[in-house]
Amino acid sequence: MAGVYLDTSALGRVVLDEPDGDAIGVALTEFEVVVSSRLLRIELHRLGLRTGIASEEIEAWLAGVAIVPVDDAVLAAAETVSPASVATLDAIHLATALQLAAERHVTSIMTFDTQLAAGAREHGLDVITPS
Repeated sequence: MAGVYLDTSALGRVVLDEPDGDAIGVALTEFEVVVSSRLLRIELHRLGLRTGIASEEIEAWLAGVAIVPVDDAVLAAAETVSPASVATLDAIHLATALQLAAERHVTSIMTFDTQLAAGAREHGLDVITPS
């Protein structure tokens, strides 16, 4: 399979050992490339701080994810990406995923956020929500 964009709502479930964490892990192995924004690192480390998960454990979960920087082009795209219902940080994820899709690095996004999923579908990305 081609690449998948990984949103924090998906990997966060794995880190927190939520019931669908195993299904997410299995689904991720089906992709040649798993990629996300630098924002994923920030959000997961913040999650670790809130929940007492060590930074080293967070880094272990991030090891298999190709991280792309948040640059001015992504931030500019996030300012206006539709739909308007997508929250601010999720707009950065969506803009990053769309940029990667335009470059043919990903064809889908793994997310459990309903607004982000709707935005991804609106732009033609497949949405994956393993359970």
